[in-house]
Amino acid sequence: MASSRIEWTESTWNPVTGCTKISPGCDHCYAERMAMRLQAMGQPNYVDGFMPRMHPHVLDYPLHWKKSQVIFVNSMSDTFHSSVPDVFIQQIFSVMEEAHWHSFQVLTKRSRRAMTVAKELTWSPNIWMGVTIENKDYKSRIDHLLEIPAAVRFLSLEPLLGPVPKMNLKGIDWVIVGGESGPGSRPMEKAWVFDIRDQCHEAGVKFFFKQWGGVNKKKAGRLLDGVLYDDMPEQQHAAG
Repeated sequence: MASSRIEWTESTWNPVTGCTKISPGCDHCYAERMAMRLQAMGQPNYVDGFMPRMHPHVLDYPLHWKKSQVIFVNSMSDTFHSSVPDVFIQQIFSVMEEAHWHSFQVLTKRSRRAMTVAKELTWSPNIWMGVTIENKDYKSRIDHLLEIPAAVRFLSLEPLLGPVPKMNLKGIDWVIVGGESGPGSRPMEKAWVFDIRDQCHEAGVKFFFKQWGGVNKKKAGRLLDGVLYDDMPEQQHAAG
């Protein structure tokens, strides 16, 4: 288990590492930067840097973590990347079902494939499924998500690179918003965030504001109009 500094999770689990860019939100990928550092440090799972790779030896890790955790799945990749075979995705989902005392957060930009593969997977109630949307051009990922029978569905609007008006939030449980951080980070406008917050409030959807971002994200902070928004869905668990 790798404990995480990501504000909306507790731990990470990476049976898949590496990815390829698919949309503007990928341009300054934090996982790519981290993978290159881990490669330089000689970490065995990153000998190929950010090339997509599967790690079967990591699959059973959550079964040995006895304390209940909220776990971000493949924080260093995308579970539904084209290089990951359906059978390996099924193995990941089987472990999540068996490790019923944890809550697992799966997040993808490849929502069309997730929607297609979903019928081959077991969606136990401890599996949360989300899609990343960086601006209004990618709202169709919400439609794909709504076709997936996950007990908890969520949106990650991070990095938020433009307004995302008039989202279909019926059937969505949770929305995360965050600005881009790190070198070359692109600015996020307050109006975009306020509009998303208001959409969530109107739809009764839990809202989590992760960060303003920027080169110094700690200095920019997490407050929105002086308020800390850190709502999360209720944890659900599969039968033991």
